[in-house]
Amino acid sequence: MTDSDGAPFALADSLHADGTAPRHSPAEAAILAAGFPVEPREMPALIRRVERRLPADAEAVRAALIEVRRRGWVARLNDLANRAGRLWARRAEAEIAAGTVTELEPGEPALLAALDSAVANRLRGLGPTPEAALEAIAAELVESGSGSLSADRHAMLAREVAAAFDLEGEAAIAFIDAVSVVESRRRRELREAETAARAKRREEVQRLRAWERSLVEFRALPNLLGATEKEVLRWIGGGLIPVARRIPTRNKGQEKWEFDPKEVAALRPQVIGWREAEAPGMPTGRPASPAVAKPTRAGNAAVARVAALDRYAGHFATARALNRRITLVTGPTNSGKSHTALDRLAKSESGMALAPLRLLAHEFREALATRGVAASLSTGEERLPIPGSRHLAATVEMCPFHNPVDVALIDEAQMLGDRDRGAAWTAAIMGAPAREVFVLGAPECATLVRRIARLCDDEMDEVKLQRKNPLVAASKPVALSDLRTGDALVAFSRRDVLDLRAELVKRGRRVAVVYGALSPEVRRAEAARFRTGDADVLVATDAIGMGLNLPIRRVVFSTLRKFDGESRRELNTQEVKQIGGRAGRFGQHEEGVVAVLAGGGSPDFVKMMLNAAPEVPEDIRPQVQPDADIIAAVAAEIGSDSLFGVLARIKRAVLRPDDPNYRLADLTQAMAVASAIDGVPGLSLLDRWTYALCPVDERDNGVSRLARWAVEHGAGRPVPPPMAGRLPAPERAAREELERAEKVHKRLVAWRWLALRFELAYPARDEAEAETIRLDRWIEDVLRQQRRSKLVM
Repeated sequence: MTDSDGAPFALADSLHADGTAPRHSPAEAAILAAGFPVEPREMPALIRRVERRLPADAEAVRAALIEVRRRGWVARLNDLANRAGRLWARRAEAEIAAGTVTELEPGEPALLAALDSAVANRLRGLGPTPEAALEAIAAELVESGSGSLSADRHAMLAREVAAAFDLEGEAAIAFIDAVSVVESRRRRELREAETAARAKRREEVQRLRAWERSLVEFRALPNLLGATEKEVLRWIGGGLIPVARRIPTRNKGQEKWEFDPKEVAALRPQVIGWREAEAPGMPTGRPASPAVAKPTRAGNAAVARVAALDRYAGHFATARALNRRITLVTGPTNSGKSHTALDRLAKSESGMALAPLRLLAHEFREALATRGVAASLSTGEERLPIPGSRHLAATVEMCPFHNPVDVALIDEAQMLGDRDRGAAWTAAIMGAPAREVFVLGAPECATLVRRIARLCDDEMDEVKLQRKNPLVAASKPVALSDLRTGDALVAFSRRDVLDLRAELVKRGRRVAVVYGALSPEVRRAEAARFRTGDADVLVATDAIGMGLNLPIRRVVFSTLRKFDGESRRELNTQEVKQIGGRAGRFGQHEEGVVAVLAGGGSPDFVKMMLNAAPEVPEDIRPQVQPDADIIAAVAAEIGSDSLFGVLARIKRAVLRPDDPNYRLADLTQAMAVASAIDGVPGLSLLDRWTYALCPVDERDNGVSRLARWAVEHGAGRPVPPPMAGRLPAPERAAREELERAEKVHKRLVAWRWLALRFELAYPARDEAEAETIRLDRWIEDVLRQQRRSKLVM
C-alpha cells in the first residue's frame, strides 16, 4: 500500500501516544495481511468490498481490489479505443474486457488484448458471415449518430471483422478488398445522389423565387386586361381573376394581393365575354358559362386548380357517388362507443373497421370474429387476406377508397386534430366508400366531424354516450409506496417509465410496462401480464390512452406536465380524460379513480380537468394532404420531376392559409425526405413520394436511413432488412441493449412497410418477419425480469 505521496500505505506503521498500536476493523486487518499495494483513494471502496467477503483471505482481498480497479480500466480502454479511432468499440465491450482481466496491474497490451477479444465476440454475433457483420456494425454506427466511417476507418473495421471470423492470409485480403470496392461504390453513389438532390432543390427554390419576383400588384391589372379598376375588382370578387399570393399586412385583417402577370394576360380574350355577361338582363359577377382560357403553366392558381385541395371532398369520387349517412358516436373512455357500431358492422353484407393503431386493427378483427364474421387485415406493414371475406380491419391510412361497402367504422376521431396524422382521419371520414359511416371519438371531435359532413353534403346523426360508471379524482397525492394491485402509473417518456419500473421492482412489486417504442405484440403481452395478475402494477406512457382494455382500478399520473415535441406544457382536458378514463373498467370496478403521484402536481388540477367541458379546437378546419394523384398532377402542371419542388409549390400555392374550409397538414418530414432522395437515380417521382410517406423517426436518423435504402433500391440492388445480431440473455440485458433492440424493431417496421410497396427491392420479407418475432420475444423476456438487474440500475 502507498500513502498520498506514493509511499507504501501502512495501517499499523505508527503508534498511539501511549505506545499502543491502533486497532483496525477486520476488513482493514485482512487488507493489511494480504500485503497488496493499495492507493489511498482505493481504500474506502476496497474496505467495503472486503467487508462483504469476511472472513477474507489474500485471494478474497485480491478479487476485491480487482473489482475496485475495473472502473479505471474501463475508462482507460475507452480512451485507448477513442484515440485509435475504433468507434465500434463500445463502453459495453470495455466493461466486458475489464471483467476478464485478472492481473492487479495489467499493462496496456493486456488490456487491449482483452478489448480485442470482447469486440471480436460482438462482431461475430452481428451476422452469420463477415460481410453481414460488417454491414451491421457500419449501419449501427450511422444509426447511433457517429456518422459514416472514413475510408481508412472502414478498412480498419474490415480487418477486425476478418480477424473475428478467423480469416487469414489470402482469404482476409480478398474479403477486405471486396468490401472496400462495395464501400467505395456506395460512397460514390450517395455522394452523387446528395449532389443531385442539392442541385434540384436549388433549382426549384430559384424557380419559385423567380416566379414570386414576377408577381404584380393590383394596379397593374387594368393595363394587362384593358379594363377599368372597378371592372377588375368585380372580376376578382367573382373569382374570374386568380389571386396568386395573399400577404398579410400590419393592418389587422388586411392583405396585400399579388397576381401572376402571365396568368392574368392570358385572360384578356375573356374580357369581352365577361362584359357581355354583366350586361343588363344577365347576372352580375361570374358569367353563367364562362369559357375561361387555360391558365399559363406553373402559375400558382393553375397549380391550385389542378391539386384542388380546396375542394378536397371531391377527390373521393366513390364516396361522393354514394348516398352516405354519418353517425357520430361520441363519449368518454369506457362509454361503449364501439359496441353498437361493431354489431351493425357484423350484420352487414360488407364493411370495414378503421383503427389508429395496428394493435387496434387486430382487436377489431378479433371482435368481428367473435361475432361470427371473418375479416381480412390491412396495416402499413402486413396483409392478412381472408379469401371470400367482404369485411376488412385496417389502420386508418390503409382505407380502401374505391371499394364500396355497406358499413364503415372509423375509431378515435379526435385524432383529426393530431399534427402528424390528422389528415389521414380527414381522408378516411370524407372518403370511406360506405352507405353507413360510424365515426367514434371523444366529444372534442364533434365540431370537426360536423364540418366534414357539411363539406361532403352527407346526412349526419349524433349519438352522445355517457360513461358507464363514475370517474372521480383522488383528493390526495399518492406516494410511490402506496401504489396497490390494479394501479396504472403513467409517465410521459420511456426513460421515466423504466426508472419508475426500476424503483417499484426494487420495492418488491411485480411490474408490467407499456410505452410507444414497444411493438403491438409486446404491448399485448405486457397487458396480458397485468390482466392475469402476473404483474401487480402497470407503468405506462400515454400509449394506454387508446386500445388495450385493461382492468385498471386507479390511474396515477407521475406528472401533470409533458413534452409534446415542441414544448413542455400542462396536460389538457382531453388527455386527462382519455388516459385517466382507462381507470375503472365497467363490470370490474364500481368506479374509476384518477390521481397524481406525490410531487407530480395538484389533485385539484386533475379534478378540474375531469369536470371541464370538451375543448373546442383552435382551428376547426380539417387537415388535408396530397396523395399520389395530386403529386403527379402538380408535377405535370409545373413541369418538374422534383418531389421537393412539387411539395414546396403545394405548400406555397395549393391551399391558401386563410382557406375557409381546409388547412394543409404539416409536410415538414415529407419535404426532408424529398430533399434527401430527390437525386437518387432509378426512382420515379411517385416512388420518391412513397418513401416520403414511410413511417420513420427523424430522431433516430430515419431520413438518412431512407436515403441509403433508396440508393440501393434505385441501383437495382436488394435492400437487406435491419438485424439486431446476437442478443444477451434477457436476465443480463442492460438498458442500452433494450433500447437498441427497440430501435432495430422500429427500423424493421419501416423496412416491412416499404417491402409491401416495393417487393423486388425489399425481397427478404420472411427473414425480416423472423427477426421481428425474435426481437418481440426477447424484449418481452427482458421486461418480464422482475429482479433488480442491469436493466434497472
